[in-house]
Amino acid sequence: MLIINIKENESIDKALKRFKKKFEKTGVLKELRERTSFTKPSVRRRSEIIHATYIQKKFANENN
Repeated sequence: MLIINIKENESIDKALKRFKKKFEKTGVLKELRERTSFTKPSVRRRSEIIHATYIQKKFANENN
């Protein structure tokens, strides 16, 4: 359960924004979406490898 303490004279919009950010960090929604459909382990591993190579290329380009 997430608890957001509302500060004095803080608008509801700011508190709601902090709640949404904190909720997104927990990864609950992401996990729920992943559980809705089954992906084969080989497909999951392939997508992880593709993502890892993308990240490596991205950092390699930043360093050069």
